[in-house]
Amino acid sequence: MRCSWAEGEELQTYHDEEWGVPLYDDSKLFELLTLEGAQAGLSWLTILKRRPGYVKAFKRFNPKLVAAFTTEDVERLMMNTEIIRNRGKIESTINNAGAVLELKRSGSSLNELLWSFVGEKPLQRNWKIDSHLPSSTHEAELMSKELKKRGFRFVGPTTCYSLMQAAGLVNDHISKCFRYGEVRALR
Repeated sequence: MRCSWAEGEELQTYHDEEWGVPLYDDSKLFELLTLEGAQAGLSWLTILKRRPGYVKAFKRFNPKLVAAFTTEDVERLMMNTEIIRNRGKIESTINNAGAVLELKRSGSSLNELLWSFVGEKPLQRNWKIDSHLPSSTHEAELMSKELKKRGFRFVGPTTCYSLMQAAGLVNDHISKCFRYGEVRALR
């Protein structure tokens, strides 16, 4: 059995191979932060289908390269049909790349900041059915406030909680899902 939201080949593959697996790499975390922000108001499947376009458009999510994007790059990206052409979301990605670099300049990292909200180890939940999963938590609210304080955009509590789930900061596979125990063992 798997989590009920993972219907269709693309969502099943994402669920079975990525969702909930702990990530510690700043570029991968920046990628998920971008994709979760891009999802606002859309389905995850829509974003997943455009993920290759995002990887290409945002230079494999290298924060240094993305932070150097100009207004001309924004205009170019607004014409790119391989991503969501929302100016606010595009500009927030560039802005957030700069915020990631600022974390590094201050002697920290996106990895360190995000994992600090869960005590550096994944939270283990024990949900029986998907409908019990919250859309946000206290940790996600604190993360959202801190990210905003540090200049990040498109990082509301719901987006932060989705990021926490995707990046393995919390194991939200339902307890009957075959991935629950596998992901739990990764902590």
